[in-house]
Amino acid sequence: MFQGSYVALITPMRADGTVDEKALAAFVEWQIQQGTHGLVPVGTTGESPTLSHDEHKRVVDITIAAAAGRVPVIAGAGSNSTDEAIDLARHAKVAGANAVLVVTPYYNKPTQEGMYLHFTAIADAVDLPIIIYNIPPRSVIDMSVETMARLAKHPNIVGVKDATANLARPLHTRRACGKEFCQLSGEDHTALSFLAAGGVGCISVTANVAPKLCATMQTAWAEGRIDEAMAIQDRLLPLHDALFSETSPGPVKYAASLLGHTAEKCRLPLAPCAEPTKARVRAAMAEVGLLN
Repeated sequence: MFQGSYVALITPMRADGTVDEKALAAFVEWQIQQGTHGLVPVGTTGESPTLSHDEHKRVVDITIAAAAGRVPVIAGAGSNSTDEAIDLARHAKVAGANAVLVVTPYYNKPTQEGMYLHFTAIADAVDLPIIIYNIPPRSVIDMSVETMARLAKHPNIVGVKDATANLARPLHTRRACGKEFCQLSGEDHTALSFLAAGGVGCISVTANVAPKLCATMQTAWAEGRIDEAMAIQDRLLPLHDALFSETSPGPVKYAASLLGHTAEKCRLPLAPCAEPTKARVRAAMAEVGLLN
């Protein structure tokens, strides 16, 4: 259903911290021209925790309008409030999203049963494909394979963005949920290894600044050009390292600013990147060939 290189879109902002709607539309256009296979607005990389609900919905609207049906849009719709997640998912449905990305409820620390009930309530309320976003480092909780298998029986729950970096996980998920369950990596460093373990793509931070390379790597793997895919993986490694050397999306927004797509501004409580981090990002982008 969804495969290849999906970009976890940054939300371009002006220096004063307001959302730059014109820059967002232009950034979506650039991503598509560069070969990105799909767009994921207002996830963690899009600073969803510090966007108002109105801003969140507006970013989804702009992304879908700018994409104009050329590539799929998986809209972020996660919340640690089930009612809020349903509201965001309903908006995504009306706006024309192809699917929604729903994160496991952070801070509340629900049990496995709580997670099952949370996702089932959203899936029952909104007739739209749902991708579960399992990211234990940020949400504190980890959805078990058993819980995911229960949820996979719901016709609207179609896949997972797996940010565990545990390469045994997609093997067990494939066995428990079936080959049709869409497994997308949420971790750039292991994106290629994830494909070998049964995945079909990646929702990528790095694709914000290296969309062509990320898309080409995914396509090369899918077409059996394994050596080419591995060569791109090796080329991207220093960039992955740099973009996660501080809390994301700080480094990737700085990287995008170097390419002229946005100001480097992130909303508090994310601080501006430290100067050593900026130097590391610049050096990595030059090494990869993204800067002269």
